[in-house]
Amino acid sequence: MDWDNLRYFLELARTGTLAAAARRTGVEHTTVARRIQALEKQMGAPLFAREAAGHRLTEAGRQLLPAVEAMETAVLGVERHSPANAASSGPTGLVRVGATEGFGTLILAPHLARLTLAHPGLSVDLLAVPRMLHLSRREADIVISLERPKRGAVIVTKLADYTLRLYGQREYLARRPLITKAEDLRHHAFISYVDDLLFSKELQFLDQLHQPERFALRSTSVTAQYEAVRAGAGLAVLPPFMADRDPILARVLPSQAEFTRTFWMSMPAEAKHLARVQAVWGLLKEVGQREAGVLVPGAARSAR
Repeated sequence: MDWDNLRYFLELARTGTLAAAARRTGVEHTTVARRIQALEKQMGAPLFAREAAGHRLTEAGRQLLPAVEAMETAVLGVERHSPANAASSGPTGLVRVGATEGFGTLILAPHLARLTLAHPGLSVDLLAVPRMLHLSRREADIVISLERPKRGAVIVTKLADYTLRLYGQREYLARRPLITKAEDLRHHAFISYVDDLLFSKELQFLDQLHQPERFALRSTSVTAQYEAVRAGAGLAVLPPFMADRDPILARVLPSQAEFTRTFWMSMPAEAKHLARVQAVWGLLKEVGQREAGVLVPGAARSAR
């Protein structure tokens, strides 16, 4: 059986669309479709149901998936021990990194870009999305999360602590009731996450400070929240690495409204010897240490 056909099957099962599977494998979507058709002919059964939103595994596809995942693990083992991989002058191939939106966009992206300049054979997909990514589903090679993974054959390390603080637009604060204590927050609208779409309980900040009477805007995107604060819609808890660089924003209740969270970094245990994953993993650890003063302003903390 052709491993390439199975590899395309695996990517389509994980991504759900021909276009996404094509991006992950570096081919045209027509190539993915052709490979799937060839595999289905060989298996004698449809493996996917074609729907408007994409491709969904059929019962035959669900039965095939565990065996193909086991084959993938074996192929990774061969790649890890191959002389060509060991003798390579630098890391090559694609590494997918999952991270929270603000951290991934503002902190990680420039460092990862410079890493790919230093290693032309290396490519990085930065998935800075407002949801949890799963190593078990091969959605990413490295995941940076707000909660430490507790299950699975994964390697986990603490990347860094970071703080979040309460902010408002300066003009908004000037025309609204003065805030000197937590009780004063009842006079203000808030901007926050959508409760039923929170991907981590670590994003529940306001319970520790104040129960807002009104949310002016809620969003799964911290960037959207930041823009709403800039527009003067209300107050929001934001990371200082995003808000402190903006002169039109000011901190609110600096002695009370500060929250500390932790970034955890994890990868599948079987990927730890892959040169491309090692290169990105090592860089991310350096970033956690190098940016410690940005992540926790005013505190001499180092990531471990």
